[in-house]
Amino acid sequence: MKMIRPMTAVLPFPALAVDRAGEGSLHRQLYERIQDAIGDGRLPPGARLPSTRNLAAQLGVARGTVDAVYARLAGEGCLVSRRHSGTIVTPGLTLTPTPKPASPTRGPPPDPGWSPLQLGLPALDLFPRKTWTRIHARQARQLSAAEMLYPDPMGLPALREAIAAYLAVSRGITCAIDQIVVTHGFQDALNLTAELVLKPGDAVWTEDPGYGFAQRTLAARGMAITAVPVDDEGLRVDWGQAHAPDARLAVVTPTHQFPTGVPLSPRRRRALLDWATASDLWVLEDDYDCEFHYSGRKPAALKALDLRNRVFYAGSFSKTLLPSLRLGYLVLPSQWAQAAGAAQQLRHRGVAMFEQLAVAEFMRQGHFARHLRRMMLAYKARRAALVAALERRFGDRIEIVLRAGGLHVLARFPHADADDAELARRALEVGLKPSPLSGQCLSHDLGQGLLLSFTNVAEDRADDVAAALFRALR
Repeated sequence: MKMIRPMTAVLPFPALAVDRAGEGSLHRQLYERIQDAIGDGRLPPGARLPSTRNLAAQLGVARGTVDAVYARLAGEGCLVSRRHSGTIVTPGLTLTPTPKPASPTRGPPPDPGWSPLQLGLPALDLFPRKTWTRIHARQARQLSAAEMLYPDPMGLPALREAIAAYLAVSRGITCAIDQIVVTHGFQDALNLTAELVLKPGDAVWTEDPGYGFAQRTLAARGMAITAVPVDDEGLRVDWGQAHAPDARLAVVTPTHQFPTGVPLSPRRRRALLDWATASDLWVLEDDYDCEFHYSGRKPAALKALDLRNRVFYAGSFSKTLLPSLRLGYLVLPSQWAQAAGAAQQLRHRGVAMFEQLAVAEFMRQGHFARHLRRMMLAYKARRAALVAALERRFGDRIEIVLRAGGLHVLARFPHADADDAELARRALEVGLKPSPLSGQCLSHDLGQGLLLSFTNVAEDRADDVAAALFRALR
């Protein structure tokens, strides 16, 4: 007897209709209507939604809007795309009443754990959950006995091989896998470098403004921090030479300086490497967002120019995959490889094997490169949309500083009635989380401004976010 599979119901499209004259963007309206239908049971687990093409035609909206809404709901675990049966509500999804968002006069509500404009986050809605889940499941099924034991403290060889291949192509860095340490992100790379080359009381150059965590970490280890000013060519090497000539380490972000976004100029790169060689100085290159460059030629990695083996190169998967992975890597000067292996034995017993296996396979199959290309295109569009929306709302009350790359823009408000810390506090009250520029400075004042991340502001949400920021700062 042939079993007939019952068809899953499709919610009639009038229930999803949007109001062009209503409050909120078309993206937000459609997102909330589908979310409401899932929450109140009109779209139960397994229910099929119209195709993006059909729903866009029926509602008279751009297909890209529907695609973006479906992708956002899939990223939140509410929808799943199946090749033959289309997009359905995730089977087994626990139904809970959908909370109503805050009034539009209060701005967009923050998602759990993060807020729009928040620094340091990749686009969470672009993460390839389906591919990642499939790789994880396969790795779990195929886990060998050897892979259940303590991992190599230097990192899984397969992942180090994948990182070496990636760096050779994308950053021009040639290295052996025994020069690569898989780390728990940049924090771990910074601590390992410090343990190898520093002792308490040593002088360290840090950029000013710069990454506050690095400054605080080194100060907590008893180092003498020299805050070296940054200008339009990046780190002022001459200033560092004059004020701390005996420094043992310089921590720099030469591709896109944080937070100004300026690249370290070729002249300054040569000066830094020459000074490091002549003065027994080591350099830690934090290449935290090198993948995201939108115009012109991407600056080379400082490590690619390091002919004298003075540069430690730190990369991270926090900005390209997920911060919660806590995975990164450190490329060592070859003379430090053996000492790093001994240090890792004492520091910890390595990074979790399962995550390393998944990332290695994700890279080996080409998903990582495709994901980066998708993020590049999306970030370029999101940055343009947010900048245009801010300029429409604020007019001559805003000055936006754009660089060739990076994950945020700097906005200055020349007519503001408060300092940037107060402006950031006002924005937080409406669910936005920009960072004040002054908070990144130690000794050298670069003026007032807000650092605005665009990674999690979809194009059709840019107007809402700009409007909320305008209301907050007005």
